[in-house]
Amino acid sequence: MAVLCLGMTLSWADEGMWMINGIDKALEKQMKKRGLKLSAKEIYNADAEGATISDAVVSLDFGCTGSVISDAGLVITNHHCAYSDVHALSTDEKNYLEDGFWAMSRDEEIPIPGKNMYFLKKVLDVTDEVNALQEEYRRQGKHFGMRKISFEIEKKYRSDAGGMDVSLASMWGGEKYYMMFYEVYSDIRLVAAPPVSFAAFGGDIDNWEWPQHKCDFAMYRIYTAPDGSPAGYSEDNIPLEPEMKLTVSTAGYKPGDFTMVIGYPGRTNRYSSSAEVNFEKRVTLPISNRLRGEQMEIVNRWMNADPSIRLKYSDYYFSLSNVQEMNCGKEKNIRRFGVVDSKAAQERDLQAWIDADPERQARWGEVIPMLDRKYSDVEEAERDINYFRETLVRGTALSRMSTRLNLLKREVLKKNRIRMHTVIDQGGPDSTELNFCRRFRFCGRDYDAVRKNLLGEYDHIVPDVEKDLFRYAVSEFYENIDRSVIGPWQKELYSRFSGPDGQCDYDAMTEYLWTGSILTDKSRLEAFISEEHTVDEYLADPLFRFFQDLKIITLNRRTARVEGKPDILTLDKEYTHAMYEKALSEGTPQYPDANSTMRITYGTVGGIQPYDAVTWSWRSTTAGVLEKYDPSSYEFGMEDRQLELLKEADWGRWADKDGSMHVNFLTDNDITGGNSGSPVMNSKGELIGLAFDGNKESLASDVYYVDGYTKCVCVDIRYVLWVLDSYAGMDWILDEIGI
Repeated sequence: MAVLCLGMTLSWADEGMWMINGIDKALEKQMKKRGLKLSAKEIYNADAEGATISDAVVSLDFGCTGSVISDAGLVITNHHCAYSDVHALSTDEKNYLEDGFWAMSRDEEIPIPGKNMYFLKKVLDVTDEVNALQEEYRRQGKHFGMRKISFEIEKKYRSDAGGMDVSLASMWGGEKYYMMFYEVYSDIRLVAAPPVSFAAFGGDIDNWEWPQHKCDFAMYRIYTAPDGSPAGYSEDNIPLEPEMKLTVSTAGYKPGDFTMVIGYPGRTNRYSSSAEVNFEKRVTLPISNRLRGEQMEIVNRWMNADPSIRLKYSDYYFSLSNVQEMNCGKEKNIRRFGVVDSKAAQERDLQAWIDADPERQARWGEVIPMLDRKYSDVEEAERDINYFRETLVRGTALSRMSTRLNLLKREVLKKNRIRMHTVIDQGGPDSTELNFCRRFRFCGRDYDAVRKNLLGEYDHIVPDVEKDLFRYAVSEFYENIDRSVIGPWQKELYSRFSGPDGQCDYDAMTEYLWTGSILTDKSRLEAFISEEHTVDEYLADPLFRFFQDLKIITLNRRTARVEGKPDILTLDKEYTHAMYEKALSEGTPQYPDANSTMRITYGTVGGIQPYDAVTWSWRSTTAGVLEKYDPSSYEFGMEDRQLELLKEADWGRWADKDGSMHVNFLTDNDITGGNSGSPVMNSKGELIGLAFDGNKESLASDVYYVDGYTKCVCVDIRYVLWVLDSYAGMDWILDEIGI
């Protein structure tokens, strides 16, 4: 009652990322109970003529979501979904991240090579076909995996798809299979992107927090061939004439109002066992969270010291911080909400259901106890794998650069028609390969692996930054991995740089590897590749040897030996099957884990009570932007014109009924990564905002949904329109949208 006295409405969610083709009568009824004013067939109906709401929603390379909002192919999504594109276009002279990008005509729109947008056209249940093909392979004694099955099924449907792309999706660990048909467009051009002081106000500090004050949007345009068909970039192409566009609403919303989100959520794991979640909580998350946090500190120090370094590393840092903060929140919330205990309670109920039937008991009776044992057995081996990945695989760009020398070896051998030995081959390289690598001399500049790939790496790094990251990776690698599994060169280095007290001088080791490598200095590399050398001389590089001395396959084989059969992956699938069959037998509605297929989620606008005696509002306003403004902080800074406009508070027709400018708002729509940029729609299917974040209390929701704490953070479309109007002066875009 105290909440009501405060004038606050707290919304309580309807859990579920439902398949867009699975809106049955029961789900439709529940959505209408919440306030939906559309029929299910107005949302998705692939079999009927005409277009539906879902026809206006696109996937951006299955990493983000967008929606069409004009008759000329204009697509709106989040700025952080366009961040890599804006970053790639930015230079010290034209820094679109800091200054924003606004195309004042279609001629000024910038093509984005390699970007694609996918329209879902239909979904077919192909479960029987997949099962029949698997059974046929078993009968013939053929070895197969899901890659083989997917290839065969997709090939069949692609031949009759009329140019559409097709993709097989597995649901519930293979209980059901669906074929997705997509129309794919590849001439995509950037139209608008506000400066990060608008789009990412509060930056890394406010990420996953509430309240937030971000104008997180960007705009692209889809172009087609003159006949309207998908086509690669051409000056002759024309804007897409879409089958459907979303109507943009400026009417606003209030607590309790219905909201609907359609998008392409990337991955959830809500069918995970208590053993798996406990393993994450105790083993994998603490390792990655600590190491990535300290890597962020290293990069951030350099970015704060030099604007040019900030520009070069901003995309890397953004990606790193987003994942690290999300996983820190996940680890914390698994503990806070007792997720392991809650799943264990579910498993006791599941085990009772299994034991009640002899056939179920025969198939699944030992799955839960076996998962408990298996995750415990592999803990030590998996800990080493995680330290290896976080240090020598992704801890520094030097790791990626070192692999370019392997590509060079492959290219040189292939050009001279010599088969290269691989890690899956028995034994070592044959004498032909060994003699060739020892004797054949060549100029590295003549090969793409060097000319295009290796030299190109220097465009994205600053050696001093990478040296600090490498020094950190070296010490963490040696201090945490079982020394019995490291490679001979790594052992030799450790011995060479360790004193009588057994302490290793990691600074000296780093300096030795750094100064002795051709990879750490561009001029040194250019001199080397301009001369004739053998493959063996390239691979003798001390830094290359260090990174290649221990391979992930060695660690994976160690885990497999400990794990035994059946392996954890097989048991995880059987666990999912048991959960699915139990819910099916009891008539309980269920949705599959997210897997980058189109989903719909519904809820209402409302605030949150995150902790005892704490209540947060359902929306933030520009007043909060000014309250947070700090000219000494990069995250909370603004340029003069932005600050002046916010202080003037001339919101015009974009103001809310209360006279303020709403910036962000909360709903209880069930979302995850991949939903970024998804349209947030009202009961009539009109666009009122864009999903761009979750709250930190929701960060365990990929494994367990906690009612009342899982929120979707959205940018108000009226704030977007105000920025386009008052700040950017993009009247032509507002006219195109029809506002």
